[in-house]
Amino acid sequence: MSNYQILAGAPHPLGATLSGSGCNFAVHCPNADAVELCLFDSITEKQVAAISLPAKTGKIWHGFIDGLQAGQLYGYRLQGDNNASVGLVFDSQKLLIDPYAKVLNRALVWDAKKYQGDSQEMVSKAVVTEASGNLDAPSKPNVPLDQTILYEAHVKGLTQLHPDVPDKYKGKFLGVCQPAIIEHLKSLGVTAVQLMPVFAFMPEPFITNKGLTNYWGYNPVNYFCPDPRYVINDAIGEFKTMVHTLHQAGIEVILDVVFNHTAEGGIEGPTLSFKGFDNISCYLFERNDYGAIDYQKYVNNSGCGNSVNTAFPYVLKMVMDSLRYWFSDMGVDGFRFDLAASLGRDPYEFSSLAGFFRTIRQDPTLIGCKLIAEPWDIGYGGYRLGQFPSNWLECNDKYRDTVRAFWRGDKGHTSDFATRLFGSRDVFPKENRSILTSVNNVTYHDGFTLQDLVSYAERHNEANLEQNRDGHGHNLSANYGVEGPTSDSQVIQLRERQKRNLFATLMLSQGTPHVLGGDELSRTQNGNNNAYCQDNEINWIHWDIDTTQQKFLRFCQAVIALRKSSSILSNLNFKDDHYSTGCNVEEIHWYRPDGERKLDGDWQDYNNQAFAVELKGPDNEYHEHWLLVFNTSEHDVRFHLPELYKEAAWKIMLDTRYDDWDKQPDVKIKHLYLQGSQSISVFKCSNSTN
Repeated sequence: MSNYQILAGAPHPLGATLSGSGCNFAVHCPNADAVELCLFDSITEKQVAAISLPAKTGKIWHGFIDGLQAGQLYGYRLQGDNNASVGLVFDSQKLLIDPYAKVLNRALVWDAKKYQGDSQEMVSKAVVTEASGNLDAPSKPNVPLDQTILYEAHVKGLTQLHPDVPDKYKGKFLGVCQPAIIEHLKSLGVTAVQLMPVFAFMPEPFITNKGLTNYWGYNPVNYFCPDPRYVINDAIGEFKTMVHTLHQAGIEVILDVVFNHTAEGGIEGPTLSFKGFDNISCYLFERNDYGAIDYQKYVNNSGCGNSVNTAFPYVLKMVMDSLRYWFSDMGVDGFRFDLAASLGRDPYEFSSLAGFFRTIRQDPTLIGCKLIAEPWDIGYGGYRLGQFPSNWLECNDKYRDTVRAFWRGDKGHTSDFATRLFGSRDVFPKENRSILTSVNNVTYHDGFTLQDLVSYAERHNEANLEQNRDGHGHNLSANYGVEGPTSDSQVIQLRERQKRNLFATLMLSQGTPHVLGGDELSRTQNGNNNAYCQDNEINWIHWDIDTTQQKFLRFCQAVIALRKSSSILSNLNFKDDHYSTGCNVEEIHWYRPDGERKLDGDWQDYNNQAFAVELKGPDNEYHEHWLLVFNTSEHDVRFHLPELYKEAAWKIMLDTRYDDWDKQPDVKIKHLYLQGSQSISVFKCSNSTN
């Protein structure tokens, strides 16, 4: 201790803050009797000092350690009452991770033996770091929302098997920004990589005890640290290099963030950080019939054992500090919020005027930040699709389920399909929400891949060691005659056509499209629709693709380019929608196959599985005139196309019956078109002499 001079320091900022002469430490822990800062050797992790923080200001303990430098490992031990019945769970044997730490020295892995008694050996150590700046960063791409194509990927899954990613970068942040990965993303046409959780996390004990792991990472222990699993040497530097390199290529970075729960679980869960500092404030607890709080029953709106109380001022500040840190210092462009309905609970009931929503909306730092909600949690009243503030985008499960059912051939979905196709205005009404609000997807990480959606009628999650009882049972999938892989050419052809139909629908729909990374490469998870615990080739993208898969990749590239080439297809502005000014469509007409306009009764026809929609823009230099034809029935349908002026004809831009994009017919049609079974065609009005 003679090597350290200990001063009172300052209560702000929270965390470990270096200055020219030493480091200030500040932690929120209002009910502790004493706070001990523990320092560790950077190589052996042996504790080399235990220093009592000398000062407390309000709810914050703090102290300044003279001479301390970057790279120092540290953690905390707290003295105080241990009485779970009143929410106090202080235990000086449990080493705690600083909630405001910016770097951890290693990944946190559950080990029951090492956790018993003194947990020092199990728990990762925080690292004192230099202040992070972003002065030399390239400007952010700031991709307009109507040009945004989201691509969901896992850091490891995206890079682990790529033959052109050097071995030392596989599974790491620096692998994501390798030239081969960027070239693929650019050639596909996506504009934003939505990374699955990168915050430091710990796999759940019950998964670890089975010999599996939490591959997805939805179990955080800290909201500021990049997870060491994705780091080679320099967590902050490597993450920022990834972001900056993607930005140079014009690609944005969206982080999937988990602020609804932590790895500490419920009453039986481990004490790792939040629970040890301020259990009462950080988590929500159930109330009895008289309104009294039962501190031994954690609210579990997340399904993961606890619910973070983001309505509490300190927790709200921590979440906002985290968002600003990742957006400003680390350079990301936006966030997708896991179980975002939990963030709108204030604290128990959801409100679109909740403190979190108000705070984030007025924050000047986060202006321009893309905000995407998973608009539900599993708690009471947790399904809140369409109820988020207007500056949010929302993942639309109604879109997913309707599109899946429609293309599977389920009858009675045509009217709903048309609604989803045009921005789900029943959920996101005109004038109040942008037509781009709906984040459209047919696949997401928590479900079947696109290949599996057309290859399996049932889930096959046996590898998860839960007797195939986990994962969603209502998948709206089909196998088209054979469960899983097959050599039957007819089955393969139909599966490929249905993949084209689903992907084309995604790109022709109004809203913000979301692509599950690897779908364009026909990635399979062998029928596993809940592969959260599989850190192996079930989840990793395979880049060696055959001829059939190459054709589908080419199709995906072309359809994305088609969407981006058109203002109407990417951002339809109606005359009567005053959310924004301007109008790019003068007429919209719906047609039956016989060429007659659809009437109200036609939409109620249970057997109606074929229709067309005409989109006609203003007569100006940007004039666009499109016809989209859909047929999900099992037989060809003869369509009478809308009449055009004498010199014009309908030019085929897309027809999903063709398995090779480059072999689509380059023809123009005036009157009749035989629309293939289970297919889409897109036509554009063109001068017939050209």
